[in-house]
Amino acid sequence: MKALLLCAGYGTRLYPLTMDKPKHLLEVGGKPILEHILCKIQDIEAIDSIYLITNAKFFFHFLEWAQEYAIKNPQAKRVIVINDGTQSNDSRLGALGDILFAVRKKAIKDDILLIAADNLFEFSLDEMRKSFEKTHKTTIALYDVKKIDLARHYGVVEADTEGKLTHFVEKPQHPKSTLISTGIYMIPKRDLTLLELYVKYGYSTDKIGSFFEWLHKKESVYCHVTHEPWYDIGTLEQLEEANRYFQKEEAL
Repeated sequence: MKALLLCAGYGTRLYPLTMDKPKHLLEVGGKPILEHILCKIQDIEAIDSIYLITNAKFFFHFLEWAQEYAIKNPQAKRVIVINDGTQSNDSRLGALGDILFAVRKKAIKDDILLIAADNLFEFSLDEMRKSFEKTHKTTIALYDVKKIDLARHYGVVEADTEGKLTHFVEKPQHPKSTLISTGIYMIPKRDLTLLELYVKYGYSTDKIGSFFEWLHKKESVYCHVTHEPWYDIGTLEQLEEANRYFQKEEAL
């Protein structure tokens, strides 16, 4: 299994903090957001490569960080940084475009753990892997935000009693559920072929959830529901909230 970290956004909602620094390297609880995520990834023995895809603007920021991370964590799996070549928010490839860019560039032919690396979470990725291996079908990590007003900002999911995804809508005005996608997915290699097909058909490469909305009508997609803390670092308020939580955890 390969891990793919999506870090090609420009973090415009977090200006001025992200004018000259990628949000994934902002500190939460005393260390960069990325390093919290990597602690979870390192638990999965099946992962033999970790790829981080970013843009031209922040490529050298991540390259320098990855070199320092390797020195500080000599036993950890190395992070390979990929530059998608884009220079601005207007020219970005979109999440799906970046996934395909990385898959093609590194000739990935394995299952992947895909993480939108601007969110923080406390659940075990290894437990999610066990769920994935039972079905060997695309599996999406979900979190219940409890409130309809919050749910409409995310990809909203409905699932049946067997945990199979039955409905996925990106940022609906009237959500039918408060279960939302956390931006963490395990995808078998055969579904990467379907992603190629999805893009070939001319669908947008911007919204990753739209692919899963399309995919579940062709292949079974399963849900892994977590009840442990999860934070989407999309605004200054969310960054501050996550920082308070992780500072408290570090102090325990």
